[in-house]
Amino acid sequence: MGLARRRFGSVRREVAVIGQGTWYIDESDRNSSVTALRCGLDLGMNHIDTAEMYGQGTSEEVVGEAIAGRRDEVFLASKVLPQNASRSGTQAACERSLTRLKTDRLDCYLLHWRGVHPLEETIAAFETLRREGKILSYGVSNFAVPDLEEAWKIAGPGRLACDQVLYHLQERAVENAVLPWCEQHGIAVTAYSPFGHGDFPDLHSAGGRVLADVARAHDATPRQIALAFLALHPSIFAIPKASTSDHVEENAEAAGVHLSDVEIDRIDAAFPRDPRQRGLPML
Repeated sequence: MGLARRRFGSVRREVAVIGQGTWYIDESDRNSSVTALRCGLDLGMNHIDTAEMYGQGTSEEVVGEAIAGRRDEVFLASKVLPQNASRSGTQAACERSLTRLKTDRLDCYLLHWRGVHPLEETIAAFETLRREGKILSYGVSNFAVPDLEEAWKIAGPGRLACDQVLYHLQERAVENAVLPWCEQHGIAVTAYSPFGHGDFPDLHSAGGRVLADVARAHDATPRQIALAFLALHPSIFAIPKASTSDHVEENAEAAGVHLSDVEIDRIDAAFPRDPRQRGLPML
């Protein structure tokens, strides 16, 4: 299966538009999770994202088992917790992640969210790790534009590879400022939880009915339509979690869905960027 790929921000690497997230994967059957991740690699989903926080490192261990013997196929990303993100703490956290993942390098290493340690310390550690070959690129997660601008000034042009953010149909706030800023600066935007947190639109809701209608036209599922819509932006890389091979295959097939302009407009109207337009509280 030829899964669509695009250049990952400033990194000289073509990465699958739809990859594999691992948040909460430690709560699923381990053998099933390993099989699912390997299935994703078979389908071309070469981007696997994890973090030291997920399952207190268990997620990284699962990923390490899944990519054994296939490391060169994978664009592997992990994250350092903000409380560990001092200069020495970042380097130590990276070493622990590499051990759990059973690899000698990360393709991208992210600051999970901003904490008390100065960005100068974290980025200095990232640069040291990059020079040592232990990470090939670095970025941030959950950063708004003011934080991105500060990190950009510290790191310098072309250094930040991505900003990983919450992005799904019912949470499109990143389209207002973060996504345009990242596109202007050549930074990839990785969308985590692209189906939301257990609140994917119900088939009986107005938005759910739109997704179902569009899905029928493509012989697809509503979740595939949602992924196809999110991936329309040229800087977006979605990383849905799947702990079974069936779900992995469903996610991968979304890359083959091509929405018409009319369908895009219908989905856009059903899930507006501004929560006030659909009666939801501002976040």
